[in-house]
Amino acid sequence: MFSDDELDTADAVGTQLIRLVRLIERTQAHYQAANPDGVERATYILLVHLVKDGPQRAGALADSVHSDPSTISRQIAQLVKLGLVERTADPEDGRATLLAATVEGVRVFEENRRTRNERIAALIAHWSAAERTLFAELLSRFTTDFEFLKTSTGPERTVASARS
Repeated sequence: MFSDDELDTADAVGTQLIRLVRLIERTQAHYQAANPDGVERATYILLVHLVKDGPQRAGALADSVHSDPSTISRQIAQLVKLGLVERTADPEDGRATLLAATVEGVRVFEENRRTRNERIAALIAHWSAAERTLFAELLSRFTTDFEFLKTSTGPERTVASARS
C-alpha cells in the first residue's frame, strides 16, 4: 500500500507528464505541418534504433520498440521509400532480410538529434550544472524503471518487487 504522500507525489509527477506529452505532441504537430515530407515520430523511432543498434530484422526492431512486426511494416516501407532505410539480405540466413539505416538515414538522425539537443540545452541553460546533471540522472532512472515495469499488472507493483 502506498502512503498519501507517495500518492500525492505520484499525482504531481503524473500531471506534469501529461502536460509534457501534450507539449511534445503539439511541437510534433507543428513540425509535421512545416515539414510535410518529414518522418512521423513513430517512424523516426525505428530509424533511431537502426542507427544506434545497427542492422536488424524487422522482428527484432519491433521488439526493441515494444511493437508488433505487422504494426511497423508500414513505417518501414515509408523509411525505405524516403531512402532512409534499406533492406539487405541477412548474411546468416539468405531467406531473411535485414533493415539498415542508409547514409541519408544517418544524416537525418544526426540532424534531428542536433536540433533536439540544442532545444533541450536552451531549455535548461539557466539551470546550474548540478541541476542539469541531477535532472538527467533522475529522468534516466525514471524512464528505465518505467520501461522495466511496462508489462506489470496491478497498481502496487514496484520496481523493487518486480526485480526480486
